[in-house]
Amino acid sequence: MIDYLIVGCGIAGVAFAEQALRASKKVLVFDNNSQPSSKIAGGLYNPVVLKRFSEVWKASEQVDLATIFYGVLESKLQTQFDYKMPIYRRLASIEEQNNWFAAADKPNLSRFLSTHLVPNTFDYISAPYHYGEVLETGYLDVKTLVTAYAAYLNSIGSFSADAFDYKAIQFEEDHVLYNDVKVKHIVFAEGFGLHANPYFNDLPLDGTKGELLHVRIPNLNLDRVVKSNIFVLPIGNDIYKVGATYDWQDKSNTPTEEAKKELIDNLKDLISCDFEVLEHFAGVRPTVKDRRPLVGKHPIHDTLFVLNGLGTRGVMLAPYLALQLYNCIENNIPLENDINVERIYKKRAKS
Repeated sequence: MIDYLIVGCGIAGVAFAEQALRASKKVLVFDNNSQPSSKIAGGLYNPVVLKRFSEVWKASEQVDLATIFYGVLESKLQTQFDYKMPIYRRLASIEEQNNWFAAADKPNLSRFLSTHLVPNTFDYISAPYHYGEVLETGYLDVKTLVTAYAAYLNSIGSFSADAFDYKAIQFEEDHVLYNDVKVKHIVFAEGFGLHANPYFNDLPLDGTKGELLHVRIPNLNLDRVVKSNIFVLPIGNDIYKVGATYDWQDKSNTPTEEAKKELIDNLKDLISCDFEVLEHFAGVRPTVKDRRPLVGKHPIHDTLFVLNGLGTRGVMLAPYLALQLYNCIENNIPLENDINVERIYKKRAKS
């Protein structure tokens, strides 16, 4: 019998599958590559909301767990995908400098915000008010991770590239049959693909389209992330990720000229050297209007679970949420109210 059939091999599905495997559970993961958001993600992990200089929800817990989780996974897969790298937030005024120092004095943020402003040493960026340095940051090459993990699952007979067939689910007394395979639990980690899921498509998964560019900038010589109204992230060989846009209306994975122009214009505002656009990507992030993930059990079927709504911070959230859901299923440890889908179902019951 399979302990966990997991639908989706993006960052959420990988985190849950790995959590289960580390506990010696049998898993089977389905992914037909229909949802590209993990593979084209910027991959930044950053414990601070840099627009307002405020703490990300459960930042310390997420960072502590993710650091260990991805380190172990790199060793297991013998593949590097976690790149530690500081983020420099370009400050736009004296007021922003003051706001930075005020935030850095807060107990929940002092761990992550340096109290020493960084003078500008980059030839082609203007930063008269210097940079604030965010600590314990970097980026995950999510495409490399999910590709390597799918290959690993395939090597142990735990991966299927077939489309998952919801109609093939048959509910038995204490398990599920999926095409005659006995399964204890099904975890749906489909990202924006949740909208096609007849068991959970009533959840308020909104979806925010994001677009980013790969550009070549031979003269910039950055070895850290620079963040203004866009981020510029070095990935080697003079190539940088530049992103990202936010579109709450378009739910397609098709790159648009409008977003490309927005990114190029913002990049020209930030740097003063020539660059070449190499690639243009788009995907829909699985976001939720209340800005909290969707995790938990189906209200009727005790064998079905959802792990979704990781939004723009999936790299940090995935290990934390996967552990929460696993402990809920296996050890009856209640999920936090902020993430539990019961908050949605209870609200509906009252209305």
